[in-house]
Amino acid sequence: MLKGKTVVLGVTGGIAAYKIANLASMLVKLHCDVQVIMTKNATNFIHPITFETLTNHKCLIDTFDRNFQYNVEHVALAKRADVVMIAPATANIIGKMANGIADDMLTTTVLACTCKKIVAPAMNTQMYRNPIVQDNMKKLAHYGFEIIEPATGFLACRDIGEGKLPEPELLLQYILKEIALKKDMNGKKVLVTAGPTQEAIDPVRYITNHSTGKMGYAIARHCMLRGADVTLVTGPTHLAPPPFVTVVPILSAKDMFDAITSRADEQDIIIKSAAVADYRPATVADEKMKKSGEVLTMELEKTNDILKYLGEHKKEGQFLCGFSMETENMIENSRAKLQKKNLDMIVANNLKQTGAGFGTDTNIVTLITKEEEIELPMMSKDEVAKEIVNKIVSK
Repeated sequence: MLKGKTVVLGVTGGIAAYKIANLASMLVKLHCDVQVIMTKNATNFIHPITFETLTNHKCLIDTFDRNFQYNVEHVALAKRADVVMIAPATANIIGKMANGIADDMLTTTVLACTCKKIVAPAMNTQMYRNPIVQDNMKKLAHYGFEIIEPATGFLACRDIGEGKLPEPELLLQYILKEIALKKDMNGKKVLVTAGPTQEAIDPVRYITNHSTGKMGYAIARHCMLRGADVTLVTGPTHLAPPPFVTVVPILSAKDMFDAITSRADEQDIIIKSAAVADYRPATVADEKMKKSGEVLTMELEKTNDILKYLGEHKKEGQFLCGFSMETENMIENSRAKLQKKNLDMIVANNLKQTGAGFGTDTNIVTLITKEEEIELPMMSKDEVAKEIVNKIVSK
């Protein structure tokens, strides 16, 4: 995912410096060129050999090191960098960067960089709250630095509060957001739906389906990585929501209808991959229904047809993509749905195909527009998400 990209990690003298070894390893596994610059104080917490072993590059510390790899190291590295992350960022390094002080290898490199710079503060709670530190972070934000909110928890000083360095997995997400994919959806607002709905029978029971939300979550994440402002309207799932996405949790088809229709007008693209109930109980019991007799008959009523509503109220220039899960006559039924509901594209799959449908990490889909049908082979749902978004962006 990050092949051909260069990430500069700036490691400063905080106890959380050890976490950055894991971050460097994760980046290398994504085929990223990782360059690590340490302050002298950072070497008291983790040895440079650790980073050199993980990245296969010399760890840079001394501005005047004669065993340099580049002609003017800090300038050459600054030109190559696609993103710089300073983590952990101490109050000291934040103050230096905010005021243009360049007295070591890290600060000179940061000052020479024109790429995005991300700062992850980590320090004692009272230091973090100090007005001077807060002012310095505001100054960095003013100059285009992205500041990551520290986590709250048990700190090395035995205090409990804000100031903890976020886990490497989250730091990685900030880097991926910045450089993983081309930002060809910048400025676009995208609404994605995912997961099942739950239609209450009584306070204990409900009607639902087997949707896990994996496909919709993959689409939402992919749109976010391409620069879109993404809203994810999701039924109940066991998935962690994609980072940097506005998540709107819902339960019923009525909840989803309300959540989507109240936001639809401001969206450039709507991708409706949720498995919404077509019917719900006509009445919901106030108390738990007791067993009585051998047969239980329940009256069902239709839910709102969300796609039909969106197609009827589609604004000019808006792209509307639906999903169709069939067990027979997939192409015919899906194309009929495309036309009837005024869609721009429909993603069709057959539940009976091995590797497609609910609960799997793969999918087999056909992308259907008014002009063509594109049959895709079995892919991971992340890869399918990429193909779906590629097709939408190309329209």
